[in-house]
Amino acid sequence: MTPRALLRLVATTCAAVLLLASCAGGDKSTMVGKVSADDRMTIAVSYDQPGMAVRRLDGSYRGFDVDVAKFIANELGVDEQNITWKEAQPGNRETLLTSGEADMVVSTYSITDKRKEIVDFVGPYFVAGQDLLVRMNETRIEGPKSLNGTLRLCSTAGSTSAAYVRDQFAKDVKMVEYAKFSDCVTALLANNVDAVTTDDVLLAGYAAQNPELLRVVGQSFSKEEYGVGLHRDDPSSKSKVQAALQKMIDSGAWRKSLEANIGSSGYKIPDPPKLAP
Repeated sequence: MTPRALLRLVATTCAAVLLLASCAGGDKSTMVGKVSADDRMTIAVSYDQPGMAVRRLDGSYRGFDVDVAKFIANELGVDEQNITWKEAQPGNRETLLTSGEADMVVSTYSITDKRKEIVDFVGPYFVAGQDLLVRMNETRIEGPKSLNGTLRLCSTAGSTSAAYVRDQFAKDVKMVEYAKFSDCVTALLANNVDAVTTDDVLLAGYAAQNPELLRVVGQSFSKEEYGVGLHRDDPSSKSKVQAALQKMIDSGAWRKSLEANIGSSGYKIPDPPKLAP
């Protein structure tokens, strides 16, 4: 073989290798391409939302949101042991995505127009309603309008829940904020606040942990649509995540996870929502 022919063979071989790498997901300009090439994925979930996502003492993660995250990762070709978990808090979810610290956020993340200016969503994969958690012997609070005046309402920084109560129902409510919902529950048990507000499915989980001390009022007053948070301007990855979520719903894995994680709280399992295009 002449030197020139050898060079042509090497060039052709290299081009074929590069083409195969690209076809195998080597294009790291998309989230799906990146996780496929690295065989790893970083997903942000809450660490303190019983029934939805908790980090256990042994370092494992459990909850409906965790199952959703694992299902999507598996459909993208990433095994569970290759998932790196990060803590999502209400105030840092957009930053986790825009900074590149997380590939995906699955954290009872309500889809809002304001948030869609910063990140993209796939969903809704669950629809909850906002409610109030109170002490078992609380008789003053029958709904959000009862909070006007001297009563103290707790929620988390970065959450839309408490602002919604103030703006729509009780403009004179005293607002108290903590970094985590579990801190609000601790404050409620310690009589430092009078009510905690967030989505009913989360409150049901906290009430189930303290059934003799806490109860959910049971008067939901909003509609919260949870979406999987993604980087903006990545339509191919969004399409793959959407297909994975639809498969989870259609296969029955969606309902099975909800029954396993929140069924014991007494929360009524809803029908699966229709994913937005």
